[in-house]
Amino acid sequence: MSLPCNPIKGPDSQDADSDEEWPALGEAGVDDADAVCDAEVVVDPSDEKAIELFMNKNAPVRRTLADIIMEKITEKQTEVGTVMSEVSGHPMPQLDPRIIEVYKGVSKVLSKYRSGKLPKAFKIIPALSNWEQVLYLTEPESWTAAAMYQATRIFSSNLKERMAQRFYNLVLLPRVRDDIAEYKRLNFHLYSALKKALFKPGAWFKGILIPLCESGTCTLREAIIIGSILTKCSIPVLHSSAAMLKLAEMEYNGANSIFLRLLLDKKYALPFRVLDALVAHFLSFRSEKRVLPVLWHQSLLTLAQRYKADLGSEQKEALLELLKIQTHPQISAEIRRELQNSESRDVEVVLPVIVEMD
Repeated sequence: MSLPCNPIKGPDSQDADSDEEWPALGEAGVDDADAVCDAEVVVDPSDEKAIELFMNKNAPVRRTLADIIMEKITEKQTEVGTVMSEVSGHPMPQLDPRIIEVYKGVSKVLSKYRSGKLPKAFKIIPALSNWEQVLYLTEPESWTAAAMYQATRIFSSNLKERMAQRFYNLVLLPRVRDDIAEYKRLNFHLYSALKKALFKPGAWFKGILIPLCESGTCTLREAIIIGSILTKCSIPVLHSSAAMLKLAEMEYNGANSIFLRLLLDKKYALPFRVLDALVAHFLSFRSEKRVLPVLWHQSLLTLAQRYKADLGSEQKEALLELLKIQTHPQISAEIRRELQNSESRDVEVVLPVIVEMD
């Protein structure tokens, strides 16, 4: 079935194109994304080897995008179908064959899409209650990179945060990881999609960055490419603080250090609870026997540089003791200098009293 393509609505509409704060595809990240997208990202072999020591050796084999989506849809269908059967005595109705035919046609369009108009049938998917089931019919694993960008624009603008998080996690993240694994860099359209997805920062952290770190299989190349998004985009402090808290508390896998350093470099006014968690994160390595990557020492240095005045005197003393156990020839000395030559948040500064002479 051949589907007619409808023009995307103008700025006054409520769909993705009404999002004026985000640049169009031709403008999104042209200057800053080139370095990441146009050439293969070269990583330091020693850093890569050091990070591999902390990767999950028993991680399950990565499934294809279709496997992930179908599994989630099947779970939902089984759950809802059981409830429907118990209430009405009838199984949950299946999709109308005409709808299936329409979205199979949409699939063909998206598998060849380069630019221009998108089918209206695709643009209404976020408004459907069974949007995941319908989305599966369009075969996201076969979409072109340009189609993935346009889909991310639509879904990030029209889905609630929790649903956007599922789209990012089930559709966008696997595609991004597959592209980096195959080409050693990230397609420009997919990079732009990651930037566009930050329209909902909470969903971005919960659907992309946190699952990536929790997988225990994030490579140095993936961390560098996805981490560059953090440096190029403005992110609200509350979302970044929550992400840093989560990164500090989860099991260490190497990539954490990159994301923590990039977020620390944004110079937020962080709550003390987050800073305390970060200090506890680094102190947890006192008994670590494996050689820590340079990235770990760099992230600790960034913490000392940016937040030395916000640390307590006991925290500084503990970190100085840590430096005697986990050392780096150049970086440790710099960290020690930052910690020793700064005020602490729990030390009162006594101002001199000026006595007026009669």
